[in-house]
Amino acid sequence: MNHDRYDNDYISGILNSVRTVAVVGASANDVRPSFFVTKYLVDKGFVVYPINPGQAGKEIAGRPTYARLADVPEPVDMVDIFRASDAVPPIVGEALALDPLPKVIWMQLTVRHDAAAAKAEAAGIKVVMDRCPKIEYGRLSGEIGWNGVNSRVISSKKPIMRQGFQSFGVRGR
Repeated sequence: MNHDRYDNDYISGILNSVRTVAVVGASANDVRPSFFVTKYLVDKGFVVYPINPGQAGKEIAGRPTYARLADVPEPVDMVDIFRASDAVPPIVGEALALDPLPKVIWMQLTVRHDAAAAKAEAAGIKVVMDRCPKIEYGRLSGEIGWNGVNSRVISSKKPIMRQGFQSFGVRGR
């Protein structure tokens, strides 16, 4: 797959299909992007599992934190990687050892590792690189337009209410 550009249908399909998200590299520091992305996903109704070995046993954004993916007590639909690109291969390796496999490996803004992505895709896992699920959710749901930002999505459709705080849900086409 070409990871330089993603169709809206691909991203919205992912965001509409996942319910459990492991955020690898989640921070307990409430001014870090990984904290507010974790909190945003929780507020939108996702079941979020922060992964941070230094915070294991504590809470981040009101959710119990785990040291590694294998410690999460239920299957994970999406692994959101908030680590440097060179840390991606071992994280993808951990994800590939899970049973069942996650549906999606999502790498945050500036994070890209094509070889690890190919390995995940060979196992049947969808991959997104260099994107933020918070930004994509806001763009595709219309929330980002509330601030006057061009979301590149024009729709006259009435928003679909979803679970979570001020959530209109991600629109499919």
